[in-house]
Amino acid sequence: MTAHRLRETGPLATYTLIEVLFPGPSAPRAAWRVGRPGREWRPPTDVYETETDLVVQIEIAGVQPEDFHVELYDRVLAVAGVRADPRPERRAYHQMEIHFGEFRAEVELPGPVDRERITAEYGNGFLRVCLPKRPAAQINLEE
Repeated sequence: MTAHRLRETGPLATYTLIEVLFPGPSAPRAAWRVGRPGREWRPPTDVYETETDLVVQIEIAGVQPEDFHVELYDRVLAVAGVRADPRPERRAYHQMEIHFGEFRAEVELPGPVDRERITAEYGNGFLRVCLPKRPAAQINLEE
């Protein structure tokens, strides 16, 4: 078993594809970048399944409904927006765990959903998106 040193990967870390595939000082150099530069943060997200629905719940307290949007493309649900800092004055933090600025959460759905019956509600700092499951298509075999 080979032990590898962990690399710090966060919203500020970007690596070329070659650096990811061939780690180390002798890696060839390339222009492709993996990762997103910037200070985008990811809110806490729960994904669970009931008998009839897939449910995605995202904690985005302090965000106004007009400051975020929800999109579904292919099998990915994406929620993106901005949480404004209520006190933008300069200050020195001793501890900082509350994120402000742009955020994005993407969830790959585990199965097909009925796009026409999706509902979303936002209250008490939580966005809850209910995606009704679509039954799998039945294929009849001919003899």
